[in-house]
Amino acid sequence: MSRRPEPPRSATRLRRFSAAERWAHRTTAVLMGVCVLTAAFLYLPAFAELVGRRALMVTVHQWSGVALPVPVLAALGSRALRADLGLLNRFGPHDRRWLRAVLRRDKRPASRPSHKFNAGQKLYAAWAAGATLVMLGTGLMMWFTHLTPPAWRTSATFVHDWLALTLGVVLAGHIGMAMGDPEARRGMRTGSVAREWAEREHPLWRP
Repeated sequence: MSRRPEPPRSATRLRRFSAAERWAHRTTAVLMGVCVLTAAFLYLPAFAELVGRRALMVTVHQWSGVALPVPVLAALGSRALRADLGLLNRFGPHDRRWLRAVLRRDKRPASRPSHKFNAGQKLYAAWAAGATLVMLGTGLMMWFTHLTPPAWRTSATFVHDWLALTLGVVLAGHIGMAMGDPEARRGMRTGSVAREWAEREHPLWRP
């Protein structure tokens, strides 16, 4: 009896992210990591003593922060990225159901329906985009001190510092969630995910 032919690769792996999306994500992650690391060297005395070159840390922090939006802006030429941004910007009834299940700590897959992105990923994307813009604006006010009154710079410093702390906590949560889902990481690394994973985690997604 002849062996049953193996299913084609397209039947077991689904394309999730394009090359432009993966490039934008990796570059943004590197720039964000540099921002967080240099901020730690600038604000935490124990870390500052390890380097000592504060002027260099300030310069690296400033330019990595200014460059932070560049990868996404450069990748806007990708149709896949624009389509995913549209999905991230839409909330539907299934997203509200997903959030209610999270609040009730209901971990049953049937109680957490999601499209290509779940409600948690949509909220994180919106928050991260807004926080990045606020950090960029307040950072520029702190950098070019002659452009704004002293009261504005004081307020900008306060917002920048506390938002940076909040951003660090949220990023740690984001990384923790990614570490707990190897298939999601594989999708961002290679661009494709297992069909079984997609049907379980994103049952409403029809790629």
